[in-house]
Amino acid sequence: MKIFLSADMEGTAGITAWSETEPQHADYAAFRILMTDEVVAACEGARQAGAATIVVKDAHDSGRNLLVDRLPADVTIVRGWAGHPDGMMFGIDDGFDAALYTGCHARAGAEGNPLAHTTTTRIAGVTLNGAPASEFRLNALCAARYGVPSGFISGDRDICAEARALVPGIDVVETMTGTGFATTSLVPARATTLIRDTVARALSRPMEGCFPPKADGYELIVEFRSPNDAYRVQWYPGARLHGPCRVAFAARDYFEIQRAYMFLTR
Repeated sequence: MKIFLSADMEGTAGITAWSETEPQHADYAAFRILMTDEVVAACEGARQAGAATIVVKDAHDSGRNLLVDRLPADVTIVRGWAGHPDGMMFGIDDGFDAALYTGCHARAGAEGNPLAHTTTTRIAGVTLNGAPASEFRLNALCAARYGVPSGFISGDRDICAEARALVPGIDVVETMTGTGFATTSLVPARATTLIRDTVARALSRPMEGCFPPKADGYELIVEFRSPNDAYRVQWYPGARLHGPCRVAFAARDYFEIQRAYMFLTR
């Protein structure tokens, strides 16, 4: 069994403030350890379920957060950003049996995490075919494009609820919930135990219910906080202004949505 894991940070148990997720701040060093520990737990659970190959994409900020010397010796890690439209899923292909996600967070405009956002804080919201879209939604559709099911996610309560609604068969670990600028969180020891056990269970069962619904085509709308950003990116081929702060793009092929999203949000 071959497993792909995309690791984000803002949904890691205990994280509450931006300073805990940004390398220039003193808080970051302690919390990157917690991010790494959750990834290690997921890898251990995958091994228990019989995974022979695990590829981890460091998918937060610089893509260089995980402490590589703490990862299991037989894991392969993808660090940094290639500039490929797969983005947080870069490294996945049709040879994988399942995709896992750790450290995930609520979308821009949601209330479930004080650090809620989608890709960048310049974005006020993203919709796909009329539905509000989180990073997880975009990533699960990327995995599905390769025929890879999304079997597990850990993160805040809001993103876990969205994941269940989108991918009914997915297993989840809710690490925290947010209220205003506060979080109520599992302690790391409990979170890592749950992640390990839940990943092992998720990968030991059929994955038929672990795909998002298929669509005949896609309409992406990105709403920026500033009209200046919308004005600038409207010149991407096929994009159009959809109000002063919104830019729309439509395509039948989801890869074209990914390609447009990469250029619209950079």
